[in-house]
Amino acid sequence: MSWNTFGRVFRFTTWGESHGPALGAVVDGCPPGLELTEQTIQPFLDARKPGQSKFTTQRREDDLVRILSGTFEGKTTGTPISLMIENTDQRSKDYSQIADKYRPGHADYAYDAKYGLRDYRGGGRSSARETAARVAAGAVARLVIPEVTITAYVCRIGDDEIDRSAVNFDAIGDNPFFCPDSWAAKRWEDKVDEARKAGSSLGAVVECVAEGVPAGWGAPVYAKLDAELAGAMMGINAVKGVEIGAGFGAAELSGEENADPMRAGENGAPEFEANNAGGIAGGISTGQPVVCRVAFKPTSSILTPVDTITSDGEETQISTRGRHDPCVGIRGTPVVAAMMALVLADHKLLHRAQVAER
Repeated sequence: MSWNTFGRVFRFTTWGESHGPALGAVVDGCPPGLELTEQTIQPFLDARKPGQSKFTTQRREDDLVRILSGTFEGKTTGTPISLMIENTDQRSKDYSQIADKYRPGHADYAYDAKYGLRDYRGGGRSSARETAARVAAGAVARLVIPEVTITAYVCRIGDDEIDRSAVNFDAIGDNPFFCPDSWAAKRWEDKVDEARKAGSSLGAVVECVAEGVPAGWGAPVYAKLDAELAGAMMGINAVKGVEIGAGFGAAELSGEENADPMRAGENGAPEFEANNAGGIAGGISTGQPVVCRVAFKPTSSILTPVDTITSDGEETQISTRGRHDPCVGIRGTPVVAAMMALVLADHKLLHRAQVAER
C-alpha cells in the first residue's frame, strides 16, 4: 500500500504529481480558531518556488495556494483544511526521449518494479515538486506552535562548509542559497554555476534549528521525537542522511565529551553547557534548541551521459534534458523547516492529549 499521510493527531496527506494539473495537501487535526488565509501560507511557498535564480531549476511556477476548505472568516474551523497549488509550467515533452529509459539515482526503476508502470514525466510522486504541498501544510503547522522559532539554512554544498564563526542568521535571506555565511554564499555561486554548466549537480547539507521547544514533547519508545524527526526528514525527496545534534560525530567523542553538563537554572529547570543531544534525550525534548542536519544527494537528472538500461533490459546511456536544480538541497531548505514544524505541531498536540495541563 502506498502511504501518503504523515502524523498522528496533526495529520496531513499530500496528493498530485509533478506534471499533473495540480498538487496539494489535506491537513486534518488542526485546532479551531487559528487565523489562516492564503496570505499566511504564501511566503513559505515563495521561498521554495522554482525559477528564482540561475542556481535553481528554471521551471516557472507561481505556486499560488488556494484554501478550499477548513476555514471560515479567516480562521480554522477544526475540520479538514484542503490546500491546492496549480501546476502551470509543465513541459512533458522534455521527457519524451527518456520514456523507456531508467534514470540512475532516480526512482524510475523502483517505481516500475513496484507498480508495473511509472510516470516518466518528471517522476510523478517522486519529483521534488511534491514538496510544495509539504511546505503549504507546514505553514499551517506553524500556527499550532507559535512559541517555537524555526530556522533552516544550507551549511554545506559539496565539500565546502560554512565558517561557524562567521554565521549571521540575518544573512540567510540575502543570498540565493539560504546561507548564513556571506563568504560561503559567494564561493557557492561559482561552485554551483560550474556544476550547472558542466551538466552535473551537487549535494548539500541543510541544518535546522527549532528554538522555544519546551521540555517534555516526545515519547520514550515508539514515538521518540528524534526518531519522528529523522523519519520526516528522510521522507523528503533526495534526502539520504539525517543527524540529530552531534549526530555521527558523537561516535568520535568520549562519554564526558558527549555529555551535556547541567547547572541549576531558574525555576528548577537546568541550564545546559552543551547540546550534543540536539535538544532531545530519551526521545523527549529537553528545552534546548532542537537541532538536525539533513543531507541531500546531488540531483539525479543531469545532462552528463550515464550508463543505464531501458525498460526492456537493453544497455544504453541517458542524458536528462529539461529544467532541473543543479543543487536540489537549496530549495530543500524550506521543506526541511516545514517538516520540522509538522513534527513539532503533532508532538505538541500528542503531549497535550496525554498530560493535559501538567
